[in-house]
Amino acid sequence: MRLAVASAVALCMLGSVAMAQLVPADFFNAPVDPKAPTSVEADDLQVDAPTSIITATGDVVLGYGGYVIKGQKLVFNRSTQDAHFIGAVTITDPSGNVLETQDFEVKDGMKRALVSAMTITTYDGARITADSTDYDKALQTLLENATYSPCGDCIDDKGRRIGWSMKAKRITYNAKDGSLAMEQPSLALLGFPVAWLPYLWLPDTSQSALANVRSPTVDYSEQIGVKLAVPINAYSSKYTDVILTPTLLSRQGLLLDAEWVQRFEAGSFRIKGSGLYQLDPEAFTFAPSQREWRGAIQTSGTFVPAKDWKAGWSYTAFSDFAYFEDYRISTAETSVNEVYATHLTDDTYFDARLQQFNVLGQVTRDSQDLQGNALPKVRFEQMLELAPGMGRVEITGRLLGVRRELDYNTSANGVPYQFGYAGNKNHAVFQAGWQNQYIGGGGFVATPYLGGRLDIANYDSASAIGPADATLWSATPIAAMDVRFPLSGSDGSTVHLVEPIVQVVYRGTDNGLPGITNDDSQSFVFDDTNLFSYNRFSGMDRQETGLRANIGGRYQANFANGSYVELVAGQSFQLAGANAYGLSDPTLVGVGSGLDVSPSYAVLGAYGSFIEGLTVGGKVQADTGEGRVTRAEAGADYTNSGYSAGVKYAYIAANPALGVLIDQQQIGAYAGVPVADYWTITGNAYWDITSNQFLQVGAGLTYDDGYLVIGGSATRTGPTHTSPDDTRFTASFRLKAPAGLDLGYSGAVAAPGF
Repeated sequence: MRLAVASAVALCMLGSVAMAQLVPADFFNAPVDPKAPTSVEADDLQVDAPTSIITATGDVVLGYGGYVIKGQKLVFNRSTQDAHFIGAVTITDPSGNVLETQDFEVKDGMKRALVSAMTITTYDGARITADSTDYDKALQTLLENATYSPCGDCIDDKGRRIGWSMKAKRITYNAKDGSLAMEQPSLALLGFPVAWLPYLWLPDTSQSALANVRSPTVDYSEQIGVKLAVPINAYSSKYTDVILTPTLLSRQGLLLDAEWVQRFEAGSFRIKGSGLYQLDPEAFTFAPSQREWRGAIQTSGTFVPAKDWKAGWSYTAFSDFAYFEDYRISTAETSVNEVYATHLTDDTYFDARLQQFNVLGQVTRDSQDLQGNALPKVRFEQMLELAPGMGRVEITGRLLGVRRELDYNTSANGVPYQFGYAGNKNHAVFQAGWQNQYIGGGGFVATPYLGGRLDIANYDSASAIGPADATLWSATPIAAMDVRFPLSGSDGSTVHLVEPIVQVVYRGTDNGLPGITNDDSQSFVFDDTNLFSYNRFSGMDRQETGLRANIGGRYQANFANGSYVELVAGQSFQLAGANAYGLSDPTLVGVGSGLDVSPSYAVLGAYGSFIEGLTVGGKVQADTGEGRVTRAEAGADYTNSGYSAGVKYAYIAANPALGVLIDQQQIGAYAGVPVADYWTITGNAYWDITSNQFLQVGAGLTYDDGYLVIGGSATRTGPTHTSPDDTRFTASFRLKAPAGLDLGYSGAVAAPGF
């Protein structure tokens, strides 16, 4: 049943293949210069000079701006660039696509073609046939009784049927609005018909349009029983879709879902409502779920009000926070209620949002009130390139308003964490800076930076544990210098690069918490990726302070056989002023980070590949003062000739100051082994070393002939997993096209606690 459902889904996705592949993207699109000479070879050639008509018969070969057209009779108008072949014709275009047809008429300099009984073999091996074709580059493509197979005959060298193919009575693509209409499309897998639709219309062939195509689904949970959802496209047009989705639930009854999608020239919006009367409310153990009526209303929209602008909204109202999770409904557009506007050009970015974050699942209203809302959240960035050799100026601005109803605090093994405070907070930041790059003799590179940051923050407290009302103004001068001296050498086959790096960064302030409260800079990990950063905090509520030096380097070797090694290592030193990472922050963001001490912990990143298909890598963070490793991870991946394997290890040392009392360790591995042509068995296992229990195990079987992928897998989580004791079965189905398209569907059935 899963395969049949997936096949029907694939039919809904074939619109993109139809346009992207049924007429190759470059077919008739190679530019033709009307002034360029046209070569004609034939057994008999007649030229009528007054009318500019050429008539050729017998083994006619027409060379036409990179196209080679062969036939038995040609009538060619040199004035209009129209050509009419009569009889059997073979055409090879500049990209190598080959078309075989009877009677072929080209008009307007290869912009329009009328083709009868055509067969196209594309440069990548796909094959398209149609009884007739009307192709107009500017308007539309019309294919009658069309077939498409990405694998040509779809028979391998051992005579086995492979891949997939599609047929349709008529396919019409409108190039003006991008819409695609398919009459009676059908899908065959391995030569067997598996799905058919009377009609399919898509507003365009973009991923967003395909995402709106609804498909049948099957699911299960103990509380709702077996879930079968069957979408029905009640109405569809260029601008409007009305989709009804009755959903049968073996334990809870009938869930009704209705969706209205409205499109405009400059955007679209959707309104969706769903709900049901629960037959067995007591099946749920969470009290807010034990009600008779449950449901939700969702709406979202996106518009382009002006050039380089995008605006939209998303809003969800629901009967209870657990509704979506209980009924296994996607939360992709429900977790954030927002209104936004975005402006983007080559050198300017502006984004403004009002956001409310919904906490979904088995949570109460008090849990929702712990969550802060961003009212507003504004970001501005602009790059100004100065005259050549003068560098560039970077200007950024931020505004964050946080509204929270209740104090958000918790603890881990007796260590308190305070993630947010009740009240209203507004924090605005303006930063401007200039930087340039100077290259000296021998490859010496110096990049100076001069700038400043202005912070304005206000907090109106409603908290019982947080700070009192406060207003803060601060100005921070910033100066930095990045110096690198790359040295390279080669023996003719191997290239070595050694690059010492020294950064000195000065922030003329001791105020490391300019936002008064820390709402957006609550975590970071110090490693090789941010070793050479001027400010490692993730948001604007925190900033580095004083004078700091980052010292280290990079080594890279590239070998003749394609293998390589790369190392990045170094430390950071607080030279003067207060260390922002040692600041008493109630979120404990700097505690045990390795930057709260000076010199900091040392970090190392190592990556490489030594044989074909094998890549290895790892990171280490070490406390050089105590001579111990505080964080480490390592992994290796191998892929070759259908075989795949990988292993990964992670370690985090105990940190009692954060409430982590014992070392955390886990290891995992996966493997894929081909067992027959096109068939592969996969497996994975992850072990929680700390608790000496399995974290997750899984296995699967997949068929992949390069054009069609069908697979199934099962996973089981352990008691220490974020989703403990969960068994999940997943079926996957994917259609591949040679030009890189990858259309797929996968579904899952979970049995918690099974």
